[in-house]
Amino acid sequence: MLREFKQFLLRGNVVDLAVGVVVGAAFTAIVNALVADFITPFISAVARVPDMGGLSFTFNGGEFKYGHFINSVISFILVASTIFFFVVKPMNLLVGRARKGPSEDPTTKKCTECLSEIPLAAKRCSHCAQPQV
Repeated sequence: MLREFKQFLLRGNVVDLAVGVVVGAAFTAIVNALVADFITPFISAVARVPDMGGLSFTFNGGEFKYGHFINSVISFILVASTIFFFVVKPMNLLVGRARKGPSEDPTTKKCTECLSEIPLAAKRCSHCAQPQV
């Protein structure tokens, strides 16, 4: 049983997932710091509100911190756009280039009568004997 557990832990997917989670957590900390220390103060300066994190209202004794929510939305948008522009787009370009080989000129064409494949230089279809233009 211990051997199976070791094989499970050392399987590529589990290790890759663990690395991804750790790097994602570190990246989240960086983005949250960026939002809290740069983006939010900039938006607050433009909107003339000193601190968006402190924005709240009270209703029936409950405090609704919508400023914190705004900070979280900004953080989410930054993380999503960063992942899209720096991970997804480059990977799509690499995969697209890998799939595209040098474009080869076609060597065959379809017969206009029977739709079978014939060589480009053929004057007649070998299947139905129709003349080709």
